[in-house]
Amino acid sequence: MSVSKTGSSRKVVSEGAILVGLDLKRLGRASAQDTREQSAADSLEELATLAESAGAEVIARVLQSRDAPEAATLIGSGKVTELAEQAEALGASVVLFDRDLTPTQLRNLEKALPCKVIDRTQLILDIFARRARTREGQLQVELAQLDYLLPRLTGRGVEMSRQAGGIGTRGPGETQLESDRRKIAQRVKKLRDQLESVRSHRGIQRRQRQSVPLATVALAGYTNAGKSTLFNRLTGAGVLADSKMFATLDPTVRQIALPSRRRALLSDTVGFIANLPTTLVKAFRATLEEVGEAALILHAVDGSSPYAADQTAQVIRVLADIGAAATPQLLVLTKVDRWEALRGGPDDPVHRILAEFGLAGTAPPRWVGVSALTGDGLVELARAIDEMLPEDRLQTLWFQFSHADSSHRSMLHEYARVETERWTADGCLVKAEISESLLRRLERYRIPAPE
Repeated sequence: MSVSKTGSSRKVVSEGAILVGLDLKRLGRASAQDTREQSAADSLEELATLAESAGAEVIARVLQSRDAPEAATLIGSGKVTELAEQAEALGASVVLFDRDLTPTQLRNLEKALPCKVIDRTQLILDIFARRARTREGQLQVELAQLDYLLPRLTGRGVEMSRQAGGIGTRGPGETQLESDRRKIAQRVKKLRDQLESVRSHRGIQRRQRQSVPLATVALAGYTNAGKSTLFNRLTGAGVLADSKMFATLDPTVRQIALPSRRRALLSDTVGFIANLPTTLVKAFRATLEEVGEAALILHAVDGSSPYAADQTAQVIRVLADIGAAATPQLLVLTKVDRWEALRGGPDDPVHRILAEFGLAGTAPPRWVGVSALTGDGLVELARAIDEMLPEDRLQTLWFQFSHADSSHRSMLHEYARVETERWTADGCLVKAEISESLLRRLERYRIPAPE
């Protein structure tokens, strides 16, 4: 996105983007060609949403059908010529490819096309760079960008040289290339060290949270499934909720109160997406560990989306990749105010989503339908979370603290329900409804009920 200035005014100008997808014929069966084409079109539609989230304006879409990707240009030299003419005629600023380009393909396309060439991973990395707010998020994105850039420096020595191109200039070009590689490698090492420090710090924070007897519930799901809006309704946190993809990247943890009067920690995490770049999965390891350490995962799925079943399958695969496949999951179908009209037909998205989870024909509480917009289903969701979290029975007991022991008495006030408190010459007597997990930490302060 560019910004033009006229006097003191500022006008935001969107970049015109042409989207390019590749439909591989060999992946489809002759009897299911329409399904295959719809799948390629669906992916291109998602790329359009990503492009708009990055601030681009989609001005054209191209879907090339081939038996296999072409090694030199991905879509074939003839199609590249057509694409160059189209980009010139439309005044496109960027061509976005719905696949990852090899260094050779990227270099050839940059030479053939009259504008920038960006592939799917670059686009996602750009969005992440725009949205990261915390220092940790910014470090993670920069590391992923450099990991992606490093192999794509190959063969670009002359272009990156400070001297004009031509015979006799290869030496300085290669020297500059090696210099760039070395600088990037040094920066990558520094970023990894910094992120390892962040990861260590997050581990300390996690152990501190675990020392407090509160179970952690992770809110996960496909990007733009309504996770942040739901998080705000459950916690009142006020985190950014936007219809754009990857609106929030930085994890947020807040307490929630459950119907049994016990409390839990709810963690909002980065949204997943189809073909999530491996560089991002590696870079966001510290963030994704929050999901793996949770006692329960709320898997949010937009039940109104026609692609909900595929998105559900993608999230299940990513959860398996980060070692969270065995963590109990509660399926949360969001935006029920939109999808009720879609139910009952042969293409009922809710039925297909439940089938992905092996829940077809079942009823809540194994899954819950909610609307964060209207508040429908939130009470049922809280009950389901209460039922699925490990048992932590409540009981009413008496405790005695010395005058100097304010920290443990404060813990009782924060994590239990205090019914009575009175001061005596020996200290403070407290009657509270307390969970078993908290009682294990305060057992030594427990006393029989006073006469």
